[in-house]
Amino acid sequence: MHIVVAIEDTFASWRETALKALAQHVAPEVIDWRIAGGENNHVDSHTLFDGDAVASFASTAPAEVRISRDLAELLKDAALYRDTTRWAFLYRVLWRWHGGDRAVASPADADGARLYKMAKAVRRAKHDMIAYVRFRLRDASDAEPAPDLPEYVAWYEPEHDVLAWSAEHFARRMGRSTWLISTPDGAAWWDGNALRLERRSTRSTRSGDHVSPTADEAEALWLAYYRSTFNPARLNETALEQHMPVRFWKGLPEGRLIPSMISEAKSGAQRVAQASGVGVLGGKSVPVDAQSAQPARQQPSTLDACRRCELWRHATQAVDGIGPADARIMLIGEQPGDQEDLAGKPFVGPAGRLLDIAIERAGLSRDDLYLTNAVKHFKWMLRGKRRQHKTAAQQEIDACGYWLERELDRVKPAVVVTLGATALGALLHEKISLSDYIDRTLDVGGMQVIATWHPSYALRQQHDDGRERLLAAIAAALTRARELADALRKRQHASH
Repeated sequence: MHIVVAIEDTFASWRETALKALAQHVAPEVIDWRIAGGENNHVDSHTLFDGDAVASFASTAPAEVRISRDLAELLKDAALYRDTTRWAFLYRVLWRWHGGDRAVASPADADGARLYKMAKAVRRAKHDMIAYVRFRLRDASDAEPAPDLPEYVAWYEPEHDVLAWSAEHFARRMGRSTWLISTPDGAAWWDGNALRLERRSTRSTRSGDHVSPTADEAEALWLAYYRSTFNPARLNETALEQHMPVRFWKGLPEGRLIPSMISEAKSGAQRVAQASGVGVLGGKSVPVDAQSAQPARQQPSTLDACRRCELWRHATQAVDGIGPADARIMLIGEQPGDQEDLAGKPFVGPAGRLLDIAIERAGLSRDDLYLTNAVKHFKWMLRGKRRQHKTAAQQEIDACGYWLERELDRVKPAVVVTLGATALGALLHEKISLSDYIDRTLDVGGMQVIATWHPSYALRQQHDDGRERLLAAIAAALTRARELADALRKRQHASH
């Protein structure tokens, strides 16, 4: 059996028809998805063909399909991906999900991987369009002025069908100013009140017709600013083309400046870190190498504003240390877990409850300790519906070292207990084998450091005796920390 289904080339039309096809149990492999009214296609929307017989979906009640929010977003984004087979593919995804196959929404699945790849490409295209569309003031010297023509025009060539999405963004940003964005496949028009979309090339701003743009004062100012901020000594063509791909240059006013600025930099401007316009001014040229021309890195003022690594993107929040500002003993773990990420406090999950037992056995109170982690954001991977801990990479540990050093400087603990290899490695600034440091006391910058196991390691033991053995070791390390802190305090009092 071979079935042809015709839809409008929109997600809403596909969704309506797909749900009706699911209601009739039409398998993906027998459907040929076509665009109604397309070239060489005279099939009406929502019509089902089986040989010479014609059946309409109009009277079919759509199937009820419950999908996750994440899958819904993936489908909507993937629907904008330019691929003639996208509607057939999306129906196969929906068919598998409706049949109970949840693996289709996982990147580990072949269809899931393709779905994620399509959605990622579309999201990138959305970002690019917002970043690289340049509006230009329409030429006011038109021989036949028309009041309905837009004030601003732009030409853009998106990789995927993101015009409608981006147009809504610009409608919110441009206020009452009227504009037109023209693309090879359509145009978006904003008249100050309503948005109109046309799925065809219209009023191309590149053809020199009556809506052709002209360079306005704002554009001239922008070009002057762009050139003045260019530092030849910091030229990195690879990074430049990664952040602003060459294919976008033709649509950017500054695009025509870039080749000449690169040429100037290569022909000698790099050596003096001055553009030609600055070099003609009075004063001495100062030779500088590219490394010296790099600006000082501005450090984040708060932990919540930290972007030193990428872990913040997928964490609920940063988890700072907690405890008295003058605590004599500081406990450093690896990173927040799932419950810590949600609560915003360290050691409140299963490992934290086991740590509380060890603290009590050591004759200490959590209220007297400062508890923190070497890494401040939860790093995880999805396992079914559960967020599973993933070990932080060395560069992420190094990035968070900035915050750990600030905590150590602020609290100034006499004794530090590191829980696990990651915590000790972060303190020593090197990769270590934890077993080499168990039962040892180290002097690190005037602090006495005691290394022990992380409570989560005890939780992972399959047998009760193994769990109890590790719990006893953690309690013993905390007991030694308490005794050492008391001894140091007595020594300080005696010296006074």
